Amino acid sequence: MLRGFRDFVLRGNVVDLAVGVVIGAAFTGIVTAFSNSFINPLIKAVTGGGAQVGGTFTLNGAVFDYGAFITALLNFLIVAAILYFLVVTPVNRINERFKREDKPAVAEPSNEEKLLAEIRDELRRRP
Repeated sequence: MLRGFRDFVLRGNVVDLAVGVVIGAAFTGIVTAFSNSFINPLIKAVTGGGAQVGGTFTLNGAVFDYGAFITALLNFLIVAAILYFLVVTPVNRINERFKREDKPAVAEPSNEEKLLAEIRDELRRRP
């Protein structure tokens, strides 16, 4: 029963689901706070400041806020890196350990080996 539970928990789909939940819930607040405190002021300093992050440009009356896009991109990269190094890599290592514990199946002898064994046995029976 416990082995079945272990196999269920360590199966790839469960881990992928857990990673998705973590991305959506746990790291959003942390990464948003980090972005507002550090990344946005950095982008403002590099692109000239202003009320909006990084600034905007206008093309035919349409306003493009490239600073918000840069912030969102950096947020995604931070979350992905944290999840990869703190969740995916350790789970892969655990899976490798469990795979090593499983003994490989004994290979069945090939037809040639069976035939050679029969010949050997027959030769031993002869006087």
